[in-house]
Amino acid sequence: MIRIGRMLWIALLLAIGSVWAPPAHAQAGTMGNVGRAIATCISRVRLGDTPAGMFARPDRFDCTKPQSTLGPGDFWVLSDPLPSPDDADAAIRVRQVSLWQRQMTLYAQAADGRIVGQFADEFGIGRRLRLGAVIEHRFVPAGAPFTRLLWRIDGASNMRGLVLGPRLATDAQSVRSDVLLAALYSAFAGLALGLLVYNFALWRVLRHDFQLAYCALLGCLLLYALSSSGAMAWLLPEMSNNRRILFSYIMLCCGMATALAFCACFFEAHVLDGWPLRAIRVVILAFCGIALAFMAFGPQAMAMLDRLFSVTMLLSPIAVLAALVRAWRRRSAYLSLFALSWAAPLGMLVARSLYNLGLLPWSFWVDNSTILAMTIETLLASVAIAYRMRMLSRERDEAIRQEAISRELADTDPLTGLLNRRAFLARAMSSEGTRTLMLFDIDHFKQVNDTIGHDGGDEVLRLFARTLRYHALPGVLVARMGGEEFALLGEDAMLPDVDVMLASIRAVRLPFDLRITSSIGICHGPLTDENDWKRLYRMADKALFQAKAAGRDRVGRAAPLPIAA
Repeated sequence: MIRIGRMLWIALLLAIGSVWAPPAHAQAGTMGNVGRAIATCISRVRLGDTPAGMFARPDRFDCTKPQSTLGPGDFWVLSDPLPSPDDADAAIRVRQVSLWQRQMTLYAQAADGRIVGQFADEFGIGRRLRLGAVIEHRFVPAGAPFTRLLWRIDGASNMRGLVLGPRLATDAQSVRSDVLLAALYSAFAGLALGLLVYNFALWRVLRHDFQLAYCALLGCLLLYALSSSGAMAWLLPEMSNNRRILFSYIMLCCGMATALAFCACFFEAHVLDGWPLRAIRVVILAFCGIALAFMAFGPQAMAMLDRLFSVTMLLSPIAVLAALVRAWRRRSAYLSLFALSWAAPLGMLVARSLYNLGLLPWSFWVDNSTILAMTIETLLASVAIAYRMRMLSRERDEAIRQEAISRELADTDPLTGLLNRRAFLARAMSSEGTRTLMLFDIDHFKQVNDTIGHDGGDEVLRLFARTLRYHALPGVLVARMGGEEFALLGEDAMLPDVDVMLASIRAVRLPFDLRITSSIGICHGPLTDENDWKRLYRMADKALFQAKAAGRDRVGRAAPLPIAA
């Protein structure tokens, strides 16, 4: 167990590293981050500005100040001179990250001074989205290559920047990015959908709260992936890009709330009671409130709500880590697997929060870390849930075993191991039809106790019970009714021959070479209710008394009881 625990914690650190430090080749340009990076400078829009005038006045642009420090408004963004293309006649694709903006126009200046532009409002931006929520403009040169780019951004919230991650790409690079991202998103969607159906089916049967919370989390992640990937813009071309971004925020809030609910439900009931559970619930309510605020006031207060969302997102790992510390202190059986599966999402939360707050630079992989981290989480969380189900199954089996033991102890005579009187009567009452009752009484048992002591008498009772159990066929009830009185109840054909029974009892070897005998009373009759039982027992007891009166070591038979018409 110690070795397994060490392996799990090593995997946890590796999972965190996978979020914080993407591979170097990924940084160089794969998937959505393709092509050549473009350096940019910024300037506010002034009355009378024209694209040609701005191309001619690069001195008006600030190339040192971070874009997001300028606040919301309308801006010009000028690129550095573009590198000479390998093929002067090949089309170029200008790619950038989708941001909250009312409209944009991208101008490209050719070497011969010609300027061409492409305008897009919120809806036009949505129609230019590629996978990875990357906006792409395509320009085809007409004799002279393009040398510089100029953006006019209107209505920018400028929460992350104005033109984020601009890059130049070829047609082939753009297609390759779409193919690779399609594979990533479809793999995640297939994985999440499969786990959603599987866990929902399990919840329908087992009804564990953490399964339902996990299904809700997977549903939110699927909708978030649909939106954040840009695929929603293809499915709903009439939806504006800003509405798509707003939907992503709402799904992230819902996803965070359901993830924390899963955390609260996953551990044993006693682990998170008290302040850790209250802290998680507070953060859940905060995310729900922020989601409602996005729905009601998103377009009007986007910058403020984004900052509130980022701060709350940064608080989430603190609440989860507090839960993990409590689980460690209370020795939760599920701690290692939970920590392993949630390492990547926790790292993603911290990285995304720091990036949203301007404390980390933009990176395509940080911007898209949610899908990558949650892919890791869904894979490992499925293992954690399977382990949780295994533990619950073992707990259930142990509880059933203990219950069976308790029931058996309650129904069993502790000395002989036979049914006690109460259990015998309860099972006799469930019989239907005619039954034969045989009552046994050990002859002169008081003399046995006086001769060999009570411990010896107990041994006699155990040996007598063993003899009865040996001769009783399956389905025959065998019980110690009290003291030295025993009983057999069953169908007449299944009961042992009385002469064989008397002979077997005489043959029992006892301490000090003692021999015992037994008197037997038998009655046959219907057994459908308590009154039938009382008549059957009374007549068998009367027959037993007659056998004793006749000299013991023999059988007394009562007349069969009549069957009611």
